[in-house]
Amino acid sequence: MRTFIVTTDFSDIAENAVEYAATGASIMDAKIILFNSFKLPLHASNTILSVENVQAMVNKNKLKLEDRAKDLMKRYGIEVEIESSLLNVEDEVERLIEQYNAEIVIMGMAQRSLEQDLLGNTTTNLIQKLKFPVLAVPLGVTFKPVKRILYACDVMRGIQKKILDRIKEIAQSWNAEIEVFNVQEKVTALQDEALHPSSMLKEEMDSIQYFYKNVASNAIIKEIKNEIVTYQPDVVIMVPNRYGFWASIVHRSKTRMMAAGLDVPLLSIPL
Repeated sequence: MRTFIVTTDFSDIAENAVEYAATGASIMDAKIILFNSFKLPLHASNTILSVENVQAMVNKNKLKLEDRAKDLMKRYGIEVEIESSLLNVEDEVERLIEQYNAEIVIMGMAQRSLEQDLLGNTTTNLIQKLKFPVLAVPLGVTFKPVKRILYACDVMRGIQKKILDRIKEIAQSWNAEIEVFNVQEKVTALQDEALHPSSMLKEEMDSIQYFYKNVASNAIIKEIKNEIVTYQPDVVIMVPNRYGFWASIVHRSKTRMMAAGLDVPLLSIPL
């Protein structure tokens, strides 16, 4: 059975992603692992609490998670297991992926803000750190069958066959079409047509319907968002670029920047 790791902190954004995942799981006959990384309330963490008091808070949170799982199982007819931890979110999600042999992590997508752009959030941090697909779902977006996929890529870094195979698999399972969208500061003509990205796409994606679109612009994020409005995809796919600490201060990941403030789910597929 297919397995999804779905995280929640019981906020509106996270709970919307839970509902999205549950609907998808009911259609795809998948199981959900509902995960909550419990954190002590600020007032409690600033005081000295007994072990009994801390355990009581943990038990109360776990009971809330159990009630949520029962509600999902009753309403959607799906299998739901729960996991709760006081440990680091990124480490725990990695452990759960391996433990349950999960295929994707589904999380809520935070709204856009200056703080999100500079510091990121739990979702964007997971996108950057996990070598695993993460689906970020915006608040208010409900699940619907995938018919249009926008793959926003950087052809100058190369289009990986591994990524194309994964995208093709998604498209074939939903009978969806794909638009491969590339933005470059300068469009450079290649003398050897065989090396052009469109040639590779033609060879690798001959069994599905796809389009290739190239735009010259130095406003990459803006152009991708404009294309989302034009193409109206059901999901946007991007491959996160990983930078070192100092480089990341200057070069914030395009995928991370996109994973806040969209109105369409963003699927991050790492190399």
